[in-house]
Amino acid sequence: MSDFSHIDKSGKAGMVDVGDKAETDRVAVARGFVHMSDETLEAIEQRRIVKGEVLQVARVAGIMGSKRTAELIPMCHTLPLDNVKVAFRSMPEAGGLAIEASARCRGKTGVEMEALTAVSVAALTVYDMCKSMDKAMHIGDIHLVKKTGGKSGEFVHPSAPGPDMDADADAWE
Repeated sequence: MSDFSHIDKSGKAGMVDVGDKAETDRVAVARGFVHMSDETLEAIEQRRIVKGEVLQVARVAGIMGSKRTAELIPMCHTLPLDNVKVAFRSMPEAGGLAIEASARCRGKTGVEMEALTAVSVAALTVYDMCKSMDKAMHIGDIHLVKKTGGKSGEFVHPSAPGPDMDADADAWE
């Protein structure tokens, strides 16, 4: 009936059985963007947001969120994460703050959802901490940039140009 791995022949949703899959090294990188006013971005950079250190709190929230992905997303497997990184880049020319997260593990299924969750939770945290200053903020362009490992191998998003936290480490905080 479907090409979706979580739907059986009768159309019922279920968790994919990964018991017989080989463990491989898995890495995923995701990005998102919080659009905001120049004043809000400047206040974040100058640490003038009343609720505290926005980027530090959002980083911790993103990492914590990635560790809870299986509780938030139905049919997601619990993974033994080896590492999660969350980084930020001020992009006044684009009107906001870029967020990039990477997740890594050795497992039987990919870590794409963990990287995407880290970006999403970090972006929501930025929004929460800054909403009293900028009610027009909006979150967007959350997407998988790349992933490696597993049967399907490597994926690089065809329209995901831009700074990479590993390649341009000085630009990311």
